[in-house]
Amino acid sequence: MRRRAAGGLGRRTVLAGTAGIGMGSLLGTGGIRTVLAASPDDGQRVYDFTLTSIDDKPMPLKAYAGHPLLIVNTASFCGYTYQYEALQRVWERFRRRGLVVIGLPSGDFANEEYGANDEIKTFCQTRFDIDFPMTAKVHVRGPGADPIFLWLRRELGDGPGPLWNFHKYLVDAEGRAVASFPSALDPDNPEILAAIEHLLRPQAG
Repeated sequence: MRRRAAGGLGRRTVLAGTAGIGMGSLLGTGGIRTVLAASPDDGQRVYDFTLTSIDDKPMPLKAYAGHPLLIVNTASFCGYTYQYEALQRVWERFRRRGLVVIGLPSGDFANEEYGANDEIKTFCQTRFDIDFPMTAKVHVRGPGADPIFLWLRRELGDGPGPLWNFHKYLVDAEGRAVASFPSALDPDNPEILAAIEHLLRPQAG
């Protein structure tokens, strides 16, 4: 049985004035809500952050400058772990057009992650053939949350941040957080795919 994520009844999408995503395009049958950004643009971008890769090496996100990102907090023993398959499919479908999928493993929710990064890497590769970028295990909530999640929460007005594993964030090619989707929505759901398509579509002007 697939676990229902806490707070998974709705999702928030934030559209900055220059983000290039039309409001109507993201209003889907699932009742997606569109809201204004929670705070003025302070100029900080996702590319300002440096993560640590699952191989314990620096992972500066500026290496992905100019690429939209799909950022997901993952776990190996969750009712949503099956979503790794869809994440890999999304990666394979859009990578040549510029999308980068990044998985950030965490045990913050019910301790549903391995303790060691090499265990996480082995699980992802042997079980799901994952080859998109993965980080070292991180915290995603509370005062010890990785700074990237504090930034995402601030930019999107997402309250406490991820409410469960496999929460999904979209960042545009200019490094601005533009949308978040709850755990219960599979990565290859048509609404998420449509949002990705909009980020990859050349913008007029």
